[in-house]
Amino acid sequence: MIPQDEFRKYGHEIVDWIADYLSEVEKYPVKSQVKPGEIKSSVSPEPPINGEPMETIMSDFREKIVPGITHWQHPSWFAYFSSNSSPVSILAEMLTAGLGVQGMIWDTSPSATELEEVVMNWLRDMIGLPDSFTGVIQDTASTATLCAMISAREKSSSFITNQKGFDRTYRVYTSTQTHSSIEKDVKIAGFGKENLIYIETDENYALKPELLEPAIIKDINHGHVPCCVVGTLGSTSSMAMDPIDKIADICSKYGIWFHIDAAFAGTAAIVPEFRSFMKGAEKADSFVFNPHKWMLTNFDCSAYFIKDSLQLQRSFAIMPEYLKTTADSQVNNYRDWGIQLGRRFRSLKLWFVIRRYGVDGIREMIRKHVNLTAKFVSWIENDPNIEITAPVNLTLVCFRLTKRGATEEELAVLNKSLMEMINATGQVYLTHTVLSGKFTLRLAIGRHNTEERHVRLAYDLIRQYSDELLNQQQ
Repeated sequence: MIPQDEFRKYGHEIVDWIADYLSEVEKYPVKSQVKPGEIKSSVSPEPPINGEPMETIMSDFREKIVPGITHWQHPSWFAYFSSNSSPVSILAEMLTAGLGVQGMIWDTSPSATELEEVVMNWLRDMIGLPDSFTGVIQDTASTATLCAMISAREKSSSFITNQKGFDRTYRVYTSTQTHSSIEKDVKIAGFGKENLIYIETDENYALKPELLEPAIIKDINHGHVPCCVVGTLGSTSSMAMDPIDKIADICSKYGIWFHIDAAFAGTAAIVPEFRSFMKGAEKADSFVFNPHKWMLTNFDCSAYFIKDSLQLQRSFAIMPEYLKTTADSQVNNYRDWGIQLGRRFRSLKLWFVIRRYGVDGIREMIRKHVNLTAKFVSWIENDPNIEITAPVNLTLVCFRLTKRGATEEELAVLNKSLMEMINATGQVYLTHTVLSGKFTLRLAIGRHNTEERHVRLAYDLIRQYSDELLNQQQ
């Protein structure tokens, strides 16, 4: 065991290191500059036989591990999506680790269960969902959507599938722009990849409801069971918003479970004037968004809301004798609300974050990011060599460098080179997608410490290397 005085000493040292890191994160390259295998080769392939001093371990952490870190907390992080931490969330996470709570049932820690009930009600009200929804914390949106699919499966089969397996073909529908986790969840839930039906999107990359209903009718006529529709609010590639109001009405007409994946964009619903994309969300059966993306809460923390919590519990509940308690009839046992039996005390960091920043503080951050996005858009709209490739929703901008007379293949090479040149500077990190066959760069704003100067730096680098590339090809 580590002596108490050593624990205290290095506990203080680590807090000091984290505080320095957060204040100096800009000095690091956003994207790690190491080569594949470099970190692995610097670490001993064999475990130590005897325990090593903490001083040695901390030294190796600084010298061997930190160089291989890609810094999601950097203010010039514009890649993928935000994974927003905050000092208060880190402190709460430390308390969670120190307490070592395993909140599988109410008896194992009443505070973990009851605080989760409270903060999920807070979140529900903050994003404007009606109180007919009940919330539970999952680790990620991928897991939450899997829970939705399994609940939909059991509802459609009258719970026969859990007992006997599949007796019919069940179909799941989503847009061609959906997140990759939907396909993975379909496989895990046993539907089979061939029974995931992709519905084409419109010019805004949003699902076409006029194509959804014919696909459902066709499946019914072939003896298949339409089971679940997954709508997207804020697609990963382009932040596309599906018309969930119309989709919900189709699902209601045919008795189909409607799940909404709002993993990133859902946080924006905390701001009343940005909430229009939520129209129809109240008709859904389930809804998920991730506070660990854009709400100052460190990974992992996914907020899953469901209208019929008994449906969820009936789909997942297992009741071995050793987990039964006298309080079961009076409390929530969240082990029956999802896949995992073991549950971390995630609600503590949410409670800390919402109390420390307040709803208005969170709204202020979201408004700032939307305004920064608008400024970036205004800069590139005035650049004749750059085109915006998708409607700009909230804080994601899809764009690319253009060149008169170039083929799509040539433009793809050009834009890939542009992205790699920018990322190699270590000052900014961008990622890409493909939209309508076009290789497209993405700039996603969402870090709480991002200021206008960081967005301007990204634009200046785009402009600098665009000019270099175009001049090389003249």
